[in-house]
Amino acid sequence: MKIMPLIQMPKAPNIIAPPMVEEQLTDSVRATLIARIKQLMLQQNAVLVAHYYTSADIQDLAEETGGCVSDSLEMARFGHAHAARTLIVAGVKFMGETAKILNPEKRVLMPDLQANCSLDLACPADEFSAFCDQHPERVVVVYANTSAAVKARADWVVTSGTAVKIVEHLHKQGKKILWAPDKYLGDYVQKTTGADMLLWQGACVVHEAFKAEALQKMKLAHPDAAVLVHPESPAAVIALADVVGSTTQLIHAAQTLPNQTFIVATDNGIFHKMQAVASGKIFLEAPTAGTGATCISCAHCPWMAMNGLQKLAQVLESGDNEIHITEPVRSRAVRSIQRMLDFAAEQQIAPRMRGAA
Repeated sequence: MKIMPLIQMPKAPNIIAPPMVEEQLTDSVRATLIARIKQLMLQQNAVLVAHYYTSADIQDLAEETGGCVSDSLEMARFGHAHAARTLIVAGVKFMGETAKILNPEKRVLMPDLQANCSLDLACPADEFSAFCDQHPERVVVVYANTSAAVKARADWVVTSGTAVKIVEHLHKQGKKILWAPDKYLGDYVQKTTGADMLLWQGACVVHEAFKAEALQKMKLAHPDAAVLVHPESPAAVIALADVVGSTTQLIHAAQTLPNQTFIVATDNGIFHKMQAVASGKIFLEAPTAGTGATCISCAHCPWMAMNGLQKLAQVLESGDNEIHITEPVRSRAVRSIQRMLDFAAEQQIAPRMRGAA
Protein backbone atom coordinates (compact mmCIF):
# COMPACT_ATOMS: atom_id res chain seq x y z
CA MET A 1 0.00 0.00 0.00
CA LYS A 2 1.33 3.40 -0.98
CA ILE A 3 1.88 5.70 2.00
CA MET A 4 0.92 9.26 1.26
CA PRO A 5 3.21 11.97 2.66
CA LEU A 6 1.84 13.99 5.55
CA ILE A 7 0.97 17.50 4.39
CA GLN A 8 1.58 20.25 6.91
CA MET A 9 -1.47 22.46 6.67
CA PRO A 10 -1.02 26.21 7.11
CA LYS A 11 -2.25 27.88 10.26
CA ALA A 12 -4.03 31.14 9.55
CA PRO A 13 -3.25 34.11 11.80
CA ASN A 14 -5.61 34.77 14.68
CA ILE A 15 -7.73 37.73 13.58
CA ILE A 16 -9.18 40.05 16.20
CA ALA A 17 -12.05 42.10 14.87
CA PRO A 18 -12.26 45.78 15.80
CA PRO A 19 -15.09 47.09 18.00
CA MET A 20 -18.40 47.62 16.24
CA VAL A 21 -18.93 51.36 15.74
CA GLU A 22 -21.89 52.25 13.56
CA GLU A 23 -22.55 55.79 12.39
CA GLN A 24 -25.32 57.57 14.28
CA LEU A 25 -26.74 60.73 12.66
CA THR A 26 -29.64 63.06 13.26
CA ASP A 27 -32.05 63.53 10.36
CA SER A 28 -30.81 67.07 9.72
CA VAL A 29 -27.14 66.08 9.72
CA ARG A 30 -27.90 63.13 7.43
CA ALA A 31 -29.74 65.34 4.96
CA THR A 32 -26.92 67.90 4.93
CA LEU A 33 -24.29 65.23 4.35
CA ILE A 34 -26.24 63.58 1.55
CA ALA A 35 -26.73 66.91 -0.23
CA ARG A 36 -23.01 67.70 0.11
CA ILE A 37 -21.94 64.26 -1.14
CA LYS A 38 -24.20 64.47 -4.17
CA GLN A 39 -22.76 67.88 -5.03
CA LEU A 40 -19.16 66.65 -4.69
CA MET A 41 -19.85 63.53 -6.75
CA LEU A 42 -21.29 65.64 -9.54
CA GLN A 43 -18.33 68.03 -9.48
CA GLN A 44 -15.80 65.17 -9.56
CA ASN A 45 -17.55 62.91 -12.08
CA ALA A 46 -17.77 60.19 -9.43
CA VAL A 47 -20.02 57.18 -8.92
CA LEU A 48 -20.66 55.30 -5.68
CA VAL A 49 -20.51 51.51 -5.67
CA ALA A 50 -21.51 49.90 -2.38
CA HIS A 51 -21.60 46.42 -0.93
CA TYR A 52 -24.80 44.81 0.36
CA TYR A 53 -23.35 44.74 3.88
CA THR A 54 -22.92 48.52 4.18
CA SER A 55 -25.49 50.69 5.95
CA ALA A 56 -28.92 51.50 4.57
CA ASP A 57 -27.82 55.14 4.19
CA ILE A 58 -24.90 54.16 1.95
CA GLN A 59 -26.94 51.68 -0.11
CA ASP A 60 -29.77 54.16 -0.65
CA LEU A 61 -27.35 56.91 -1.66
CA ALA A 62 -25.64 54.64 -4.20
CA GLU A 63 -28.94 53.81 -5.87
CA GLU A 64 -30.25 57.38 -5.71
CA THR A 65 -27.15 58.67 -7.53
CA GLY A 66 -27.10 56.07 -10.30
CA GLY A 67 -24.50 53.87 -8.63
CA CYS A 68 -24.53 50.21 -7.72
CA VAL A 69 -25.26 48.06 -4.67
CA SER A 70 -23.77 44.63 -5.21
CA ASP A 71 -20.82 42.31 -4.51
CA SER A 72 -17.14 43.19 -4.90
CA LEU A 73 -16.71 41.84 -8.42
CA GLU A 74 -19.95 43.23 -9.80
CA MET A 75 -19.07 46.56 -8.16
CA ALA A 76 -15.79 46.58 -10.08
CA ARG A 77 -17.43 45.55 -13.35
CA PHE A 78 -20.09 48.23 -12.93
CA GLY A 79 -17.37 50.80 -12.33
CA HIS A 80 -15.56 49.69 -15.45
CA ALA A 81 -18.66 50.09 -17.60
CA HIS A 82 -19.65 53.42 -16.05
CA ALA A 83 -18.38 56.65 -17.60
CA ALA A 84 -17.36 58.14 -14.24
CA ARG A 85 -13.64 58.85 -13.80
CA THR A 86 -13.76 58.34 -10.03
CA LEU A 87 -15.09 55.23 -8.29
CA ILE A 88 -16.00 55.50 -4.63
CA VAL A 89 -16.02 52.00 -3.19
CA ALA A 90 -17.99 51.57 0.04
CA GLY A 91 -17.02 48.20 1.40
CA VAL A 92 -13.78 46.63 2.57
CA LYS A 93 -10.27 47.07 1.22
CA PHE A 94 -10.04 44.05 -1.09
CA MET A 95 -13.13 45.39 -2.89
CA GLY A 96 -11.39 48.66 -3.61
CA GLU A 97 -8.38 46.71 -4.83
CA THR A 98 -10.53 44.56 -7.12
CA ALA A 99 -12.07 47.71 -8.57
CA LYS A 100 -8.60 49.13 -9.23
CA ILE A 101 -7.36 45.87 -10.77
CA LEU A 102 -10.17 45.95 -13.33
CA ASN A 103 -10.13 49.75 -13.73
CA PRO A 104 -6.48 50.89 -13.62
CA GLU A 105 -7.22 54.10 -15.50
CA LYS A 106 -9.71 55.33 -12.90
CA ARG A 107 -9.28 56.94 -9.50
CA VAL A 108 -10.59 54.58 -6.81
CA LEU A 109 -11.38 56.05 -3.38
CA MET A 110 -12.63 54.40 -0.19
CA PRO A 111 -14.22 56.01 2.88
CA ASP A 112 -11.82 54.14 5.22
CA LEU A 113 -8.70 52.21 4.22
CA GLN A 114 -8.72 50.50 7.62
CA ALA A 115 -11.91 48.69 6.62
CA ASN A 116 -10.45 45.24 6.17
CA CYS A 117 -11.74 41.67 5.88
CA SER A 118 -10.89 38.78 8.19
CA LEU A 119 -10.48 36.44 5.20
CA ASP A 120 -8.03 38.82 3.54
CA LEU A 121 -6.10 39.37 6.79
CA ALA A 122 -5.96 35.62 7.44
CA CYS A 123 -4.06 35.02 4.19
CA PRO A 124 -0.82 37.07 4.20
CA ALA A 125 0.65 37.12 0.71
CA ASP A 126 4.19 36.07 1.68
CA GLU A 127 3.08 33.08 3.75
CA PHE A 128 0.54 32.05 1.14
CA SER A 129 3.07 32.28 -1.68
CA ALA A 130 5.51 30.11 0.28
CA PHE A 131 2.79 27.50 0.82
CA CYS A 132 2.02 27.54 -2.91
CA ASP A 133 5.72 27.00 -3.65
CA GLN A 134 5.62 23.86 -1.50
CA HIS A 135 2.88 22.41 -3.73
CA PRO A 136 3.76 23.32 -7.34
CA GLU A 137 1.68 20.40 -8.64
CA ARG A 138 -1.55 22.06 -7.49
CA VAL A 139 -3.67 24.67 -9.26
CA VAL A 140 -4.02 27.72 -7.03
CA VAL A 141 -7.64 28.84 -6.66
CA VAL A 142 -8.46 31.80 -4.43
CA TYR A 143 -11.72 33.34 -3.33
CA ALA A 144 -12.31 36.97 -4.25
CA ASN A 145 -11.98 37.96 -0.55
CA THR A 146 -8.20 38.26 -0.85
CA SER A 147 -5.61 40.94 -1.44
CA ALA A 148 -4.32 41.97 -4.85
CA ALA A 149 -1.00 40.27 -4.01
CA VAL A 150 -2.71 36.94 -3.27
CA LYS A 151 -4.78 37.19 -6.45
CA ALA A 152 -1.52 37.82 -8.32
CA ARG A 153 -0.15 34.51 -7.00
CA ALA A 154 -3.27 32.58 -8.02
CA ASP A 155 -4.13 30.70 -11.20
CA TRP A 156 -7.84 31.35 -10.73
CA VAL A 157 -10.00 33.76 -8.75
CA VAL A 158 -13.50 32.50 -7.95
CA THR A 159 -16.66 33.87 -6.40
CA SER A 160 -19.34 31.97 -4.50
CA GLY A 161 -21.32 31.96 -7.74
CA THR A 162 -18.52 30.34 -9.78
CA ALA A 163 -16.49 28.34 -7.24
CA VAL A 164 -18.26 24.99 -7.60
CA LYS A 165 -18.39 25.14 -11.41
CA ILE A 166 -14.73 26.12 -11.77
CA VAL A 167 -13.42 23.55 -9.29
CA GLU A 168 -15.63 20.90 -10.91
CA HIS A 169 -14.12 21.86 -14.29
CA LEU A 170 -10.57 21.56 -12.93
CA HIS A 171 -11.38 18.29 -11.15
CA LYS A 172 -12.61 16.75 -14.41
CA GLN A 173 -9.24 17.65 -15.92
CA GLY A 174 -7.52 15.70 -13.15
CA LYS A 175 -6.21 18.81 -11.42
CA LYS A 176 -5.46 19.01 -7.72
CA ILE A 177 -6.43 22.25 -6.01
CA LEU A 178 -4.78 24.52 -3.48
CA TRP A 179 -7.61 26.66 -2.11
CA ALA A 180 -7.63 29.87 -0.08
CA PRO A 181 -8.60 31.48 2.14
CA ASP A 182 -12.02 30.35 3.50
CA LYS A 183 -11.91 26.85 4.99
CA TYR A 184 -15.70 26.61 5.25
CA LEU A 185 -16.44 27.62 1.68
CA GLY A 186 -13.55 25.38 0.59
CA ASP A 187 -15.03 22.45 2.53
CA TYR A 188 -18.43 23.08 0.91
CA VAL A 189 -16.87 23.15 -2.57
CA GLN A 190 -14.78 20.05 -1.85
CA LYS A 191 -17.78 18.04 -0.66
CA THR A 192 -19.88 19.20 -3.62
CA THR A 193 -17.28 18.44 -6.31
CA GLY A 194 -15.23 15.61 -4.83
CA ALA A 195 -12.04 17.44 -5.84
CA ASP A 196 -8.66 16.89 -4.16
CA MET A 197 -8.25 20.20 -2.30
CA LEU A 198 -5.76 21.57 0.20
CA LEU A 199 -7.56 24.21 2.23
CA TRP A 200 -6.01 27.34 3.70
CA GLN A 201 -7.45 27.76 7.19
CA GLY A 202 -9.03 31.23 7.07
CA ALA A 203 -12.58 32.09 8.09
CA CYS A 204 -15.02 35.00 8.03
CA VAL A 205 -15.56 36.32 11.56
CA VAL A 206 -19.26 36.88 10.80
CA HIS A 207 -20.17 33.57 9.20
CA GLU A 208 -17.98 31.44 11.48
CA ALA A 209 -19.98 32.69 14.46
CA PHE A 210 -23.28 31.11 13.36
CA LYS A 211 -24.12 28.22 15.69
CA ALA A 212 -25.89 25.06 14.51
CA GLU A 213 -27.36 24.02 17.87
CA ALA A 214 -28.94 27.43 18.44
CA LEU A 215 -30.12 27.51 14.82
CA GLN A 216 -31.82 24.14 15.27
CA LYS A 217 -33.70 25.52 18.27
CA MET A 218 -34.68 28.59 16.27
CA LYS A 219 -36.03 26.37 13.48
CA LEU A 220 -38.19 24.54 16.01
CA ALA A 221 -39.53 27.88 17.26
CA HIS A 222 -40.31 28.95 13.67
CA PRO A 223 -41.30 25.72 11.87
CA ASP A 224 -42.61 27.52 8.78
CA ALA A 225 -39.46 29.56 8.25
CA ALA A 226 -37.01 28.85 5.43
CA VAL A 227 -33.33 28.91 6.42
CA LEU A 228 -31.03 30.82 4.06
CA VAL A 229 -27.29 30.22 4.54
CA HIS A 230 -24.17 31.62 2.90
CA PRO A 231 -21.57 28.89 2.20
CA GLU A 232 -18.90 30.71 4.23
CA SER A 233 -20.73 29.28 7.25
CA PRO A 234 -19.65 26.12 9.15
CA ALA A 235 -20.74 22.77 7.70
CA ALA A 236 -23.14 22.05 10.58
CA VAL A 237 -24.97 25.30 9.83
CA ILE A 238 -25.06 24.61 6.08
CA ALA A 239 -26.60 21.21 6.84
CA LEU A 240 -29.65 22.96 8.33
CA ALA A 241 -30.23 25.20 5.31
CA ASP A 242 -33.13 25.18 2.90
CA VAL A 243 -31.10 27.32 0.51
CA VAL A 244 -27.30 27.63 0.37
CA GLY A 245 -25.97 30.31 -1.91
CA SER A 246 -24.38 33.61 -2.66
CA THR A 247 -26.02 36.80 -1.50
CA THR A 248 -27.81 37.22 -4.82
CA GLN A 249 -29.18 33.69 -4.58
CA LEU A 250 -30.33 34.30 -1.00
CA ILE A 251 -32.08 37.53 -2.00
CA HIS A 252 -33.75 35.71 -4.90
CA ALA A 253 -34.90 32.95 -2.54
CA ALA A 254 -36.39 35.50 -0.15
CA GLN A 255 -38.25 37.07 -3.05
CA THR A 256 -39.54 33.91 -4.71
CA LEU A 257 -40.09 31.25 -2.03
CA PRO A 258 -43.65 31.10 -0.65
CA ASN A 259 -42.47 31.23 2.98
CA GLN A 260 -43.39 34.37 4.89
CA THR A 261 -40.58 34.00 7.45
CA PHE A 262 -36.86 33.48 6.83
CA ILE A 263 -33.94 32.75 9.13
CA VAL A 264 -30.89 34.28 7.47
CA ALA A 265 -27.30 33.19 8.15
CA THR A 266 -25.23 35.95 6.61
CA ASP A 267 -24.38 39.57 7.43
CA ASN A 268 -27.53 41.41 8.46
CA GLY A 269 -26.72 44.26 6.10
CA ILE A 270 -28.47 42.14 3.47
CA PHE A 271 -31.81 42.67 5.23
CA HIS A 272 -32.13 46.14 3.69
CA LYS A 273 -32.28 44.67 0.18
CA MET A 274 -34.36 41.66 1.21
CA GLN A 275 -36.99 43.90 2.79
CA ALA A 276 -37.02 46.04 -0.36
CA VAL A 277 -37.65 43.12 -2.73
CA ALA A 278 -39.88 41.09 -0.39
CA SER A 279 -41.82 43.63 1.64
CA GLY A 280 -44.21 42.14 4.13
CA LYS A 281 -42.04 39.10 4.79
CA ILE A 282 -40.24 38.55 8.10
CA PHE A 283 -36.46 38.17 8.28
CA LEU A 284 -34.76 36.83 11.39
CA GLU A 285 -31.03 36.82 12.11
CA ALA A 286 -29.59 33.34 12.55
CA PRO A 287 -28.09 32.96 16.03
CA THR A 288 -24.38 33.54 16.48
CA ALA A 289 -24.19 32.21 20.02
CA GLY A 290 -26.15 30.19 22.53
CA THR A 291 -26.87 30.42 26.24
CA GLY A 292 -25.08 33.25 27.99
CA ALA A 293 -24.45 35.31 24.89
CA THR A 294 -24.63 39.08 25.14
CA CYS A 295 -26.63 39.21 21.90
CA ILE A 296 -28.93 36.80 20.07
CA SER A 297 -27.00 37.57 16.88
CA CYS A 298 -24.09 39.88 16.22
CA ALA A 299 -24.15 39.11 12.52
CA HIS A 300 -22.61 42.25 11.14
CA CYS A 301 -19.07 42.93 9.92
CA PRO A 302 -17.34 45.60 12.04
CA TRP A 303 -15.14 46.57 9.11
CA MET A 304 -18.19 47.15 6.89
CA ALA A 305 -19.57 49.38 9.64
CA MET A 306 -16.59 51.71 9.14
CA ASN A 307 -18.27 53.06 6.00
CA GLY A 308 -20.47 56.06 6.71
CA LEU A 309 -21.72 59.30 5.21
CA GLN A 310 -19.31 61.46 7.20
CA LYS A 311 -16.25 59.55 5.97
CA LEU A 312 -17.65 59.51 2.45
CA ALA A 313 -17.98 63.30 2.45
CA GLN A 314 -14.48 63.70 3.91
CA VAL A 315 -12.81 61.52 1.29
CA LEU A 316 -14.49 63.45 -1.53
CA GLU A 317 -13.41 66.74 -0.05
CA SER A 318 -9.80 65.66 0.64
CA GLY A 319 -9.07 63.12 -2.10
CA ASP A 320 -7.51 60.87 0.54
CA ASN A 321 -7.77 57.07 0.72
CA GLU A 322 -6.99 56.39 -2.92
CA ILE A 323 -6.24 52.78 -3.86
CA HIS A 324 -2.85 52.20 -5.54
CA ILE A 325 -1.59 48.86 -6.91
CA THR A 326 1.76 48.40 -8.61
CA GLU A 327 1.47 47.41 -12.26
CA PRO A 328 3.37 44.08 -11.90
CA VAL A 329 0.92 42.96 -9.20
CA ARG A 330 -2.11 44.32 -11.02
CA SER A 331 -1.23 42.69 -14.34
CA ARG A 332 -0.81 39.27 -12.69
CA ALA A 333 -3.96 39.63 -10.61
CA VAL A 334 -6.11 40.64 -13.57
CA ARG A 335 -5.13 37.43 -15.39
CA SER A 336 -6.55 35.20 -12.66
CA ILE A 337 -9.74 37.28 -12.55
CA GLN A 338 -10.08 37.33 -16.32
CA ARG A 339 -9.74 33.55 -16.45
CA MET A 340 -12.84 33.32 -14.26
CA LEU A 341 -14.73 35.90 -16.32
CA ASP A 342 -13.96 34.06 -19.55
CA PHE A 343 -15.05 30.74 -18.04
CA ALA A 344 -18.26 32.28 -16.71
CA ALA A 345 -19.08 33.78 -20.10
CA GLU A 346 -18.43 30.48 -21.85
CA GLN A 347 -20.55 28.55 -19.34
CA GLN A 348 -23.18 31.30 -19.21
CA ILE A 349 -23.04 31.59 -15.44
CA ALA A 350 -23.12 34.83 -13.50
CA PRO A 351 -19.73 35.36 -11.81
CA ARG A 352 -21.20 36.98 -8.72
CA MET A 353 -20.02 36.84 -5.18
CA ARG A 354 -22.82 38.70 -3.48
CA GLY A 355 -21.49 39.04 0.06
CA ALA A 356 -18.85 37.70 1.40
CA ALA A 357 -16.83 39.04 0.05
